[in-house]
Amino acid sequence: MIFPEEGEPVIVQNITGRYGSTHARLMVEYGTVVAAGVTPGRGGQKLDGIPVYDSVAEAVDETGAKSSIAFVPAPTLLSAAEEALRAGIKLLVIITEHVPIRDTLRIISLARAEGATVVGPNCPGVIIPSRLVKLGIMPAPCFKQGSLALFSRSGTLTYEVANELSTKGYGQRIALGIGGDPVTCTTFDECLDWAAEEDEVHGVVVVGEIGGDAEERLAKHILETGFEKPVFGYVAGRTAPRERRMGHAGAIIYGNSGTAESKISALRNAGVKVAMTPTELPELVSRSLAPSS
Repeated sequence: MIFPEEGEPVIVQNITGRYGSTHARLMVEYGTVVAAGVTPGRGGQKLDGIPVYDSVAEAVDETGAKSSIAFVPAPTLLSAAEEALRAGIKLLVIITEHVPIRDTLRIISLARAEGATVVGPNCPGVIIPSRLVKLGIMPAPCFKQGSLALFSRSGTLTYEVANELSTKGYGQRIALGIGGDPVTCTTFDECLDWAAEEDEVHGVVVVGEIGGDAEERLAKHILETGFEKPVFGYVAGRTAPRERRMGHAGAIIYGNSGTAESKISALRNAGVKVAMTPTELPELVSRSLAPSS
């Protein structure tokens, strides 16, 4: 997993759309260097001085960007992702919802072939406060610089948990939303492997939710790899009814599969300290780590 350093250029796909333009401006306001935008048929235009190109290849050639964030509608997202990865983008963040699982699987395959990291789809993005890098839709005031790695399936809970931690002095080295779909391009396991190699990450916070088995697989991965840094968790949806989708496409319990209880049990068996509410997380963290400030 490769993330841009401070000052490195990034591009925004569909920068002239309503969401792309809004969040491109917020990214710039945060300090992220949005060097170019891409909207087919809008080449030659500018958004607040940011040049717009017809293709990702043109934008990459002109700016040298290796990172992109896509606000492309679901029907054309696959072609936009393929274009970005083939043009040399090494970090692609996909905000788009309602992406067909078949398309996601094709993106995963191409990303592996190209040696690239794809975050999403249906995710809030990535923010690295120490680098002033924000490739996403998260509200920046919730995050502060620190030593925690925050990985989450839920967008809104990413912000809520980050704010709870930040308020108590526990900032984030990185916050990354893997996405709420049944299949995501980046997994909790991959996030944990990245955190294991980062000296500036002193602890990991995982925000899970009902449905699927991402949390159970993470618990198994922690045990198999002997992950040594403290891990803290929260699983949303403890009172959710079975076989009713709760917000995300992946947040659904089938029979006894994907329940909060099974996830909490698996995480605790792997040594993860699990909170029952987001507000309990700072207290759990405080028993293992000193505040960032």
